[in-house]
Amino acid sequence: METSALLWTVTLLGIFGLIALDFVFVSRKPHDVGFREALLWSIFYIGIAVAFGIALIAWQGSEIGTEYFAAYLVEKSLSVDNLFVFIIILTQFAVPTELHQRVLLFGVVLALVLRGVFIALGAAALETFAFTFVIFGAILIWTGVQLARHRNEDPDPMDSLIVRTVRKRLPYTDKFAGTKLFIRENGVRLATPLLIVMISIGATDLLFALDSIPATFGVTQEPYLVFAANAFALMGLRALYFLLKGLLDKLIYLSLGLAVILMFIGVKLVLTWASGVWPEVPHISTNQSLIFIGTVLVIVALGSWIKVRKDPTAVGHAGTVTGHHHHPES
Repeated sequence: METSALLWTVTLLGIFGLIALDFVFVSRKPHDVGFREALLWSIFYIGIAVAFGIALIAWQGSEIGTEYFAAYLVEKSLSVDNLFVFIIILTQFAVPTELHQRVLLFGVVLALVLRGVFIALGAAALETFAFTFVIFGAILIWTGVQLARHRNEDPDPMDSLIVRTVRKRLPYTDKFAGTKLFIRENGVRLATPLLIVMISIGATDLLFALDSIPATFGVTQEPYLVFAANAFALMGLRALYFLLKGLLDKLIYLSLGLAVILMFIGVKLVLTWASGVWPEVPHISTNQSLIFIGTVLVIVALGSWIKVRKDPTAVGHAGTVTGHHHHPES
């Protein structure tokens, strides 16, 4: 796929325009987002992502369009797991509901920046060093195995080295002060819990970028498609949070499904490298990837629904890759 500086510029301007729209019209005045508002914004962002994919098919053909939709599906499914962790952070720090919108918008913008950096690095590595496919594949297989092993656990935001360091070095207060990150009390400058929350969200974004970028490169090696899929999946993340926050813990098998998807893409990346060295080695096509990922997500949704119907007390978890976990308060 031939991309030009003009195409990148127009795409980036469009994304910045959507972020500006969010700042000016949606989250300028912090408020608790209702179901109807979240539903309308979710439909809006998914509609934009789908329209972009259809435009790609019309412009570049079905192969490029299929790669984009496969990448978007991978990113969207990973972003739901990201939401699990955001909910744990917001709950553990007891963030007032009217501030959730602002925190999530910060998380989305930071995630976009971090993923842009990782995409540039990943694309350069893949172009100059073909064995990068194997390295990316190994990372995803390891992550998938760990996620499957620790699927019934939740990460603890306090375990983060960055959060622990900030709490140790900065004088802070336990009281929120609206959207302020710092306040003055008796002449002393104190960090509010909102700053710690923002840092925790940032650390989470960094970890998710390390997994999601190799996963997206697993279904398409086009940096433009990787970035577009990431951007459109992330842009709708905040609305999806308010839409799903009551349902997320009912996705019992999400972690297991994501573990299977990550391992599958890891194997696909290794086969992509191997088929370049030994032509007789089979490789997995984009259409096969799309069908497999879609099937796994449908099984996750149906399996979770059946499990919850049989056992209404069953609760889903975000899963971890380290084994350090947090038991949510009941």
